[in-house]
Amino acid sequence: MTTPDLRRGLSVVAAMLLGLLVVTAHAEPSNKWRIKLNHRADNEGAIVLRVAPMDGTPIDVETKVPANTGENHIAKLIRDALKATLGEGYHVETDDGEDVLIKKRKDTPNFDLTLVSTSVTGVTIKLKRE
Repeated sequence: MTTPDLRRGLSVVAAMLLGLLVVTAHAEPSNKWRIKLNHRADNEGAIVLRVAPMDGTPIDVETKVPANTGENHIAKLIRDALKATLGEGYHVETDDGEDVLIKKRKDTPNFDLTLVSTSVTGVTIKLKRE
């Protein structure tokens, strides 16, 4: 490997490590999260959220969304999927129709919430730590 190639390779590795540090630095677990939904689903698809308890195993929750589904109905679908998957350690409810609240219960650790993926277009999804 030539010196310019080695430098380029080391620069790429350094940038990747810095990116991992930035992602880790932004992780701020909370005891309560809000999922804000706006607009209507243009297509049929799925929304995948990840609930990651501190020092615990992350849990991915997939919600199937039919085409032309409004924000209030999407919120109910997400609420129901979260309730079914997360169990008794969390309280999940809808708020203002189009929002979903996830709260830890008693001894459940604080957790991070991330949007893993969505194939649903037209809907905006915002996650807010509370």
